Amino acid sequence: MEPVQDVQPQDDEVVLRPESLLLTFYGAHVLGRPVMVATPSLIDVMERVGVSPHATRSAIARMVTRGRLVARRRGRQVYYGLTAASIEVLNDGYVRIWRTGAVNRHWDGRWTLLSFKLPESWQRQRHELRTRLLWAGFGPLQGGLWIAPSVPDLDRILSGLEAAEHVRAFVAQPHAAVDVAGMLGDVWDIPGLARRYERFLERWDGGVADRTHTEPLGRLLALQEEWRLAMRQEPHLPVELLPQPWPAERAQELFHRLHAEMEVQARAEVARVLDTIPVTEGEQDAADVDGA
Repeated sequence: MEPVQDVQPQDDEVVLRPESLLLTFYGAHVLGRPVMVATPSLIDVMERVGVSPHATRSAIARMVTRGRLVARRRGRQVYYGLTAASIEVLNDGYVRIWRTGAVNRHWDGRWTLLSFKLPESWQRQRHELRTRLLWAGFGPLQGGLWIAPSVPDLDRILSGLEAAEHVRAFVAQPHAAVDVAGMLGDVWDIPGLARRYERFLERWDGGVADRTHTEPLGRLLALQEEWRLAMRQEPHLPVELLPQPWPAERAQELFHRLHAEMEVQARAEVARVLDTIPVTEGEQDAADVDGA
């Protein structure tokens, strides 16, 4: 499983990248449906969030090259479907947003400690491992020791990594003398995490994004993508250890409320504008190979 890579700006502007927007659109309206979507439909959807046809075509081409989409030509039209790799990323994102959420209210007091020692020449493997750990909510504690709240699925996190056999992990509880809340600030950028959710609130609770995106489908897509960015590499820290009031709680409530308000109209628009064809068994097999 490889997370979608994107860079969020440091100021209050939010850049919605075409590739990420396309993947978010597929996750919301195509995931779970064995269909492929025509190029003009994708261009139509992306124009609703301000992405030009040229930028959309370029993003589609990059996604095919990188194994995110698979293409099929029917007559003069080209249709695009998800690969197995993209399906895995989107399923993971669905769990994070709709099941795990941004707020950890059910912490059992346990932490996972993880260490690894790799050969000096394994720069690529080290980068891959660290990327997976950050995506899974781990943070560097000290001296090559990483820590995460609760007990994540390490088998899934480390699946397919060459460095997996060099990883050692333990489940632990802190000694009574440890200032756990204070430790969080040494491991994670707590003000930075809070700022992501504050930015989301500022933009969508009557702010610039709330006023800019008025068309139902484009509005929902922008909302979904900005919430995904707010939750990017969310470590799911226990809310009782975080500064109060923790903005993720109000931001998540706002996201759920706005999503519910927009969804019916947006899905009706999707049904109206999307030109799709079914995925064949052979194409699904090819997607499985491409995404391996």
